[in-house]
Amino acid sequence: MTYKLSIIIPCFNEITTIETLINNVINSPIKNTEIIVVDDFSTDGTRELLNERLRELIDKLIFQDSNQGKGAAIRAGIKQASGDYVIIQDADLEYDPQDYPKLLNPLLDDRADVVYGSRFLGGNSHRVLFFWHSVGNRFLTLLCNMFSDISLSDMETCYKVFKKEIIQNINIRENRFGFEPEITIKISKIPEIRIYEVGISYYGRTYAEGKKINWKDGVSAIYCIFKYGLFRIN
Repeated sequence: MTYKLSIIIPCFNEITTIETLINNVINSPIKNTEIIVVDDFSTDGTRELLNERLRELIDKLIFQDSNQGKGAAIRAGIKQASGDYVIIQDADLEYDPQDYPKLLNPLLDDRADVVYGSRFLGGNSHRVLFFWHSVGNRFLTLLCNMFSDISLSDMETCYKVFKKEIIQNINIRENRFGFEPEITIKISKIPEIRIYEVGISYYGRTYAEGKKINWKDGVSAIYCIFKYGLFRIN
């Protein structure tokens, strides 16, 4: 089967990881790809690196004119995607592009319309880090499941793969990390949608290594779950 995978890479101040990540994407088992990098107004040299040394490795390079957040960057990338399938790839090294085939398999077998990569399903290597982050992720997933009536184990995962026609027809409002519960609840409301999960590797990083999400984003996620799940904002 011939298909193309659009890989959307939102990034903000990832000067230490972006080059390695792009090379990892290029060296993934999936070769017919479209690499879309959205720089969210980086100030650490990432923008210059993308536009100069890495430019020939990128199919579509989008520069935001202000720092708007991960959700806004993903939204900009989705508009430019031309592949049959669309995956979100963080610009750090927490998620491994070698997992692309297992994420795509349910889609290629026509068993799924959307696939989530779960950090909490067994069978893959994980770096051991923050206990309370894990508790927070599981709580947010549980709360989101209650309003979406699905049984995900990892709503906050970066790795989400969509059929292009599904993700491009969803109105994404959230500019920051609220994208995760928003998109999850909205796809759960699509009639007859088929959502799968597969276990993935995860190499989490510390705050000293550049991790950006914090407790305020958790509070925002709770707000978004009620906003889109209870009040059903479109």
